[in-house]
Amino acid sequence: MENQITLEEANELLKKYLHEPHLLHHSRETEVVMRALAQHFKEDEEFWGITGLLHDLDMEVIGGKAENHGTKTCEILAEEGFDMPGMFKAIKSHVETLGFLDVKRETKLEYCLSAAENVTGLITAYALMRPEKLEGMKASSLNKKFKSKAFAANVDRELINDIEKTGLQKNEFFEIAIKAIQNISSEIGL
Repeated sequence: MENQITLEEANELLKKYLHEPHLLHHSRETEVVMRALAQHFKEDEEFWGITGLLHDLDMEVIGGKAENHGTKTCEILAEEGFDMPGMFKAIKSHVETLGFLDVKRETKLEYCLSAAENVTGLITAYALMRPEKLEGMKASSLNKKFKSKAFAANVDRELINDIEKTGLQKNEFFEIAIKAIQNISSEIGL
């Protein structure tokens, strides 16, 4: 059994290490998408949600040094007294396509984390261009934006497509993610 972290402890760490509103929103969005995916797959919702919440905990600490991303989050968590190998591997592997770490995604948790954290960027970018923001957003419309590589160009579409390695179709993933983020729309200003 991993040395579990509580949601309260995770939120305290988030406040300690992240201060930029966009990073806090992204972390929260990833958390709710991961919780929804855990429900879908009948996995540990709290563990998956906290993994999503903390996945980018190091973003302000690394100061743009992408080669330390993921690894530094795990170091921070270890220094704070947590030893969670499953979470640590998911956090390290979510940056697999950057090519700095030799940690590959292999589990459902790992594929979901990298897809979830990327789909938040796609959903947010689309919501920002819509007068009604998140309200009424449809997976089919999001998929059209997804197909345009110029739209939200920094979103790693390969990592989103890899959601299908979990047995979940991309369109259903979009529906799950949109609904999850819609539930916190007032919290994130969308």
